[in-house]
Amino acid sequence: MDQGIISVLVLVGPTASGKTTVSLELARLLDGEIVSADSRQVYRYLDIGTAKPTREERARIPHHFVDDRTPDQPFNAGEFGLLGRKVIRRLAGKGRLPIVVGGSGLYVRSLIDGFFDGPGADETYRRALERRLEREGTPGLLAELKAVDPDSAARIDPTKPRRIIRALEVFHLTGKPLSRLHRESSPDIGFQPVQFGLEWDRRMLYGRVEQRCDGMLARGLLEEVDDLERRGYTDTLNSLNTVGYAEAFAYRRGEISSEEMVRLFKQNSRRYAKRQLTWFRQDKRIRWVRVASEERLREVATEIAATFNCLPR
Repeated sequence: MDQGIISVLVLVGPTASGKTTVSLELARLLDGEIVSADSRQVYRYLDIGTAKPTREERARIPHHFVDDRTPDQPFNAGEFGLLGRKVIRRLAGKGRLPIVVGGSGLYVRSLIDGFFDGPGADETYRRALERRLEREGTPGLLAELKAVDPDSAARIDPTKPRRIIRALEVFHLTGKPLSRLHRESSPDIGFQPVQFGLEWDRRMLYGRVEQRCDGMLARGLLEEVDDLERRGYTDTLNSLNTVGYAEAFAYRRGEISSEEMVRLFKQNSRRYAKRQLTWFRQDKRIRWVRVASEERLREVATEIAATFNCLPR
């Protein structure tokens, strides 16, 4: 690595893979601060359902982009990339190692590679797509996107139809696939990311995911949802239209039973973990570190720290 380039440690992995435990130990070992690349932990009041680091953990190790916004304040990957790079430069300037941690692949990509947000909106075309979404559902729009931009179609979470609509809108306005525009847009990042991923046996990971769901419910996820609703926040907001909260709100409205809520919560969480793995597997720069048990997480942190320190820079 060039002498003048900042090295930034990036830790990724699916939900329930142990990123919080490993990152806290990394920050201790490497004198670092954590830059959270989690699209939901940025919001206040979403503590249990996002597995947010505790207040004690955040008091011990500074975290950035945690509790920065209220659930009704918009925040997206493009904005995170711009603001995150400023934080990284500030941390490096005072001799602290930035440690980027998260499972939101789009946020990580925006930060370390730059992010093309696309042209302004075509409101008429967007409304037409939204009417089609109401009539046809997601499959029709996703099939159209596959025809013009298969790379974006493969990456976009099919439970996020607004992203499908945006990708189609960009193609309509520019004549170019959004994935191609991402590749062609290369801002000056100003640092060298060194990425590590936490890898579990798939069966063990899914077991951890289900245990996490049970733990969230036991710690009061439903009460957290009640509190959010009292504050005026519901799953009509994008920030709360997400796994865990969506099922809990549906149960509180009487739309599904308690048993169905738990089943869907676990099923959708497993599917989310699978999508995260699919996303990160496409990035060949990630150094994957095998994790065999919860007890080994601190050893994994030591291993990652040693590898990072041995890299030339």
